[in-house]
Amino acid sequence: MSYEYRKPGAQRVGQVKEVTSLTNPIVKDIKGLTSKKEREESGTFLAEGLKLIIDAVELGWEIRTLVYAKAAKGKPLVEQVAARTVARGGLVLEVSEKVLSSITRRDNPQMVVGVFEQQWRNLGHLSLEKGQTFVALDRVRDPGNLGTIIRTADAAGASGVILVGDCTDPFSLETVRATMGSVFAMPVYRANADEFVGWANQSDGQIVATHLAGSVDYRTIDYAKKPTILLMGNEQSGLPEQLAKAADRLARIPQAGRADSLNLAVATAVMLYEARRTFLSLEAR
Repeated sequence: MSYEYRKPGAQRVGQVKEVTSLTNPIVKDIKGLTSKKEREESGTFLAEGLKLIIDAVELGWEIRTLVYAKAAKGKPLVEQVAARTVARGGLVLEVSEKVLSSITRRDNPQMVVGVFEQQWRNLGHLSLEKGQTFVALDRVRDPGNLGTIIRTADAAGASGVILVGDCTDPFSLETVRATMGSVFAMPVYRANADEFVGWANQSDGQIVATHLAGSVDYRTIDYAKKPTILLMGNEQSGLPEQLAKAADRLARIPQAGRADSLNLAVATAVMLYEARRTFLSLEAR
């Protein structure tokens, strides 16, 4: 079989290859996805782990390439996802563990890796609905923080994450790892500060921002009366004046100890679970 994308109206087919060389051009291209520039140019990214990859495919994400270690060959779930990849016109690579380690930059890599097409949502097409909660992050820089926030937003039942300004890449290998698969379940939007403020001003939601100058206890806010956008500032500098002024409420999380601040992911989790409190129950799942 040949590996090519179909022309309009034509069926596309996939291919299965065995690769053992670290210098194989396909392997080199996949390894290049650890670079943000390569991810942006190709519109793709790497994800690790069989369960995560199966979940992504079932959620409708487009898989370009499936890579699995020879030791995983014959396992029913691996064979199933390989067959689905080929059926969708993707490429399947059976590789040595050495090749897999070079791709993931891990000594003990996951047995299965996938290359997926990125999905970005357009903020201009987003209309808020009652009961929704979004997280907006201003210039978040740490991949671990962003990945943990995406995972927490998913767990708390948020409707999406909005990246404002120059943020770290949600599709970097480090961020995807930290999301534990939630990057496939949580819509991600991006906008510059002006676009975000313009959209927020026209929306029917309320912006609740955490701020050192906040005078409102975050626990006293009614998060259920309107759809809510939780606006969280940069790890080092907090929110700039433009974004702080756009907020309907400037909130603060009370602190009693000697620490003068919370980690961004922790602070976001605290805010998220308070905002979602009336919508969550142990019987929800």
